[in-house]
Parts: sequence; structure tokens; C-alpha cells
Amino acid sequence: MIFPERLQALHSQDPQRVAVTLQFPAADDLPVTLDGLLRGSQSFAHAYAREGIQPGEVVILILQHGEDLLYAFWGAILHGAIPSIMPFLTEKLSPERYRADLASLMEVTKPAAIVTYPDFEGEVRMAIRDGSSVRAVIVTDQIPPAAEVDFDSLEGFQRKPEDIVLLQHSSGTTGLQKGVALSHQAVFNQLNAYSRALNLQGDDVVVSWLPLYHDMGLIAGFLMPILSGIHLVLMSPFDWVRAPYKLMQAVTKYRGTLTWLPNFAYNFCAQKIRDRHLEGVDLSSWRAVINCSEPVRWESHRAFYDRFKDYGLRWEALQTSYAMAENVFGVTQSRLGSEPTVHEIDREAFMVERVAKSPFDGRPSMKMLSSGYPLENVEIRILDEHGNVLPERFIGEIALKSDCMLTGYYNRSDLTEKAFRDGWYVTGDYGYMADGEIFVSGRKKDMIIVGGRNVYPQDLEALTYEVPGVHAGRSVAFGIFNEEQGTEDVVIIAEVDTEDPLEQQKIADAIRLHVTKNSAIALRHVKVVDPKWIIKTSSGKTARSANREKFLKELQETKKT
Repeated sequence: MIFPERLQALHSQDPQRVAVTLQFPAADDLPVTLDGLLRGSQSFAHAYAREGIQPGEVVILILQHGEDLLYAFWGAILHGAIPSIMPFLTEKLSPERYRADLASLMEVTKPAAIVTYPDFEGEVRMAIRDGSSVRAVIVTDQIPPAAEVDFDSLEGFQRKPEDIVLLQHSSGTTGLQKGVALSHQAVFNQLNAYSRALNLQGDDVVVSWLPLYHDMGLIAGFLMPILSGIHLVLMSPFDWVRAPYKLMQAVTKYRGTLTWLPNFAYNFCAQKIRDRHLEGVDLSSWRAVINCSEPVRWESHRAFYDRFKDYGLRWEALQTSYAMAENVFGVTQSRLGSEPTVHEIDREAFMVERVAKSPFDGRPSMKMLSSGYPLENVEIRILDEHGNVLPERFIGEIALKSDCMLTGYYNRSDLTEKAFRDGWYVTGDYGYMADGEIFVSGRKKDMIIVGGRNVYPQDLEALTYEVPGVHAGRSVAFGIFNEEQGTEDVVIIAEVDTEDPLEQQKIADAIRLHVTKNSAIALRHVKVVDPKWIIKTSSGKTARSANREKFLKELQETKKT
């Protein structure tokens, strides 16, 4: 089956069923029926056809939360084009950096068209370089009113199950890095297996604020409910950040049953939502609040439960998953209705021996929360650095195989080839298996995860070199876990030539401002040091883990004094 056929089947069953309810901060909720969804999407499909966009060509969507994004995406599907959602420019990012990222994305993805708003068209055109593949910039006010649904006029019905249906872009620090190409069949294989793991029911209601340019938002919080014929309540991620209590109010109003959250959101909700915002809130309908997209933490679940248990939240509703765009979304899922497994393990054995052992008497321990069992169509192995399969409880790199893997990184066959080893996709994540469950411990290559977003330290370091007084090769970025926030904080150490404290502080402030302005994180921790502070390997590379340990040791010594 292909996406348009599923939409047509759902439409024939009940065209007036509400498929999506859009929520806005200063307006009434907007219910969108299946018929309304298809009519609006058909208008965009016809606009793509008028512009000469061919089935199989990529269309980049630069739109914010709302009807236009909904219709532009599904319109591309109905036309047979390949939609790819890009984040909208925010106040935190400089327009120059955004344009550079967009231009780089276009060089690799080679889109035929970009869809955006009339007042953002100029920004988009400034990023289009000579010789670009872009033939049309389609603005939303050029789309005529929706007509009656006419499936015979839509070219998307000619696509094949193995054809690419969409691109997900893995999110990096300064932009969208790699286009994960997914076929119709891969997405349906994922949805079928994941729906069974969730025991998805026709009366389920998904409530989500997750961005649609991220795999968790796009698949779990968008495609799965719409293609499964269940109600989706969707709000803007920016509205959620400003008023996280609105998630609880939406769950109450629509009797929401399923929600996905990155780990930091559990801490954020527990800390930011006040009692006055919870009057009348009832969370008893929630049968699963699923922790995903960054290493899951038992402490974050505990904080979330303690804050909202008096409002109907059940402990067993707190669930976990391990997911990635390269597998469409879900790799594992905890068993709903029971508590995810928690291991208390010896901290030193975990850090030094790379094995999950029971704690010794008197030695520090740590809790590891399971991410659940592999989906029925997924196999998992844990590999050592030589590619050998490790026994249970030994920590190594996670590799997987399934029938819902990516077709490849779009126009990047080199990256696709590197990602696989003997037919297994090597994830770059570390973890261990025990009794059939996966426990994810962190990321390879010193990757930092901040609020569910992958942050590449090399990107941050490169930004520091643009600050006067910081030279290439003389800064290091790494993450330290913030127990209060439930996610990692970024630390940047930079060596400078001056020893003047006032000048060092000036450079530190400049680094903080520049990195925050030009990346996807809000940088707080900057340490400017004298030359020779940063530890290098024998080959001259920056040893991030060693520098992290040095920083933490100095921090502990400072606290003692």
C-alpha cells in the first residue's frame, strides 16, 4: 500500500471524522476533518503540478504550526512529491546562519521547490544560489481555495510501495544534516509493528507538541495517528515551551491516551507547571506517556510522577522507547500496562569495565532505565569496537536490522555505505541488552544530547573559532548531565593568549553570545583558560572525555574550597 491509498480508504469510511485538532495560543481549537484535510492538501497538490514539480522530486517546507504545514505536507504526498520539513527561523538564530544552513541543505537535497509564507519568501530567495535545483518558491497566498476531493486528479496514486515517500533530516547543531529517505513500505512496516506494540485502538487520542521536523514528532505525533485513523491533537512546540501546562489541559479536554516526550520534558513540566494551571486537570486517560529521543532517566520519571500523581497520572503510564529516523522511528518499546525495568548497577564497573553489574557494598550505584523490547520486526545486537557480538550486560555499540530501515541518506551514498556493517545498521549509540530489553547509555563520538536534540561538539567548537581571541584547535565542547533539568548542559572550554581576567571574561561572554545565536542550544557554561589547559591525544586530537573529567574534577575542588 501507499500513503494516498490509505488516505482514500479512511476518507471513504467517514469523511467527516475529525483527523486533527490544531491548537493555537490565542484562538479557538481548529478541528480538521478527513475531507477538509484532503481538500486542503489537494489544493497544494494542484499548485505543485502547476509549477511543474514532478512526482519523486523533493519539496522543502518552511512553515510554522498550522493548516498550511498540514496541507503542504499531505499535498506533496498526494502529488507524489517528496516532502521534507525544515525548522522555521527563530529569534535565537541569526538570519545569516539560517540562510547558510538552508543553502547547504539545498546543495545536497536538490529540491525542486520550497514552500513558505509571503513575508518569508525574500529570506528563502537569498539562500538560493546560482545553479540551484530550485525551480519554484511557492508561497501560501498563491494556493486557491480547496475544492471537492478528486482522487483521479492526483498523481501520487501512481507511486509504488518501494518509492521514497518523505525525507526526515537528522537534527544537528547548526542545521539539518542528513536526509533520511524512507519508502512507503518502510513507514507502513514500522506503523504496523509499532501499533501492535502499543496495542493501538480506534478510540486512542494522541496529544503532541513535538516539532514535525524531528522523527518523534513526524512519525509518532503526526503520521501514525493520521494514517491509523485516530484523533490527533496538535499544538506548536513554541507554545508548549511558553506554557507547558497546555499539554495537561489538552489531555484533559480531549481525553488523550498517548503522548511522546523527550526526557528533558519530564523535568521541565515538573518544574515549570504551577498549581494554578492545573485546576480541573485530569490525566487519568493517559495510558502511555512515552520517554524517547534521548537516554531515558528513572529520576525524570519519578519527578514527573510526583508532580502530577494527584491529577490522575498513574505510575504505569510512564513508558519508554528507543527510536531513530533511520528506522522510521521506533526500535524498541516498553510493555504498556507494566513498569519499565530499572537496573541499579555499580557506577565504577559501568564507567571503567563497561559492564552493568550489581553494586558492591558501599560503592556508588546508578539506575539504568530500560527502553523496552525490540519491536517484532527488529533485531538488535551489541557490538564491541571490532564488530564482535557482546554478551548480555556488556556495554557496546547498538546495531539493528529490520524491514523498516531507511532507503539511504538522500544523495549521500557514501554515508549510507558507512552506516551499515554486514547488513546491520550501526547506530552510534551505546548500550547493553539484558533479558531481551535494551538499556541505552549514551552516544558515540562524544555527541551531546540537549533537550532531545543531537549536538555535535565539533560544530560548537568551530563556532568558537569565529570569536576574536580564540584560535582553531584551542577549544573543546562536551556535555555534563543536569539532574535538575533532566538533560545535558553544554560546556565549552577555550584557551586564549591573554591572562587578563577582564579580557578573558569578555571573550567568554562573546563565545556564549555567538554560540547561542548561531546554534540550536542556549550556551551557559563557558570557561576561558590559559594556553596548555586542553588535553590532546598523542595524535594531536582533542580528548573530549579527558577534558570533561578534568573540568569536573576542578569543579569539585572549587566546591570544596
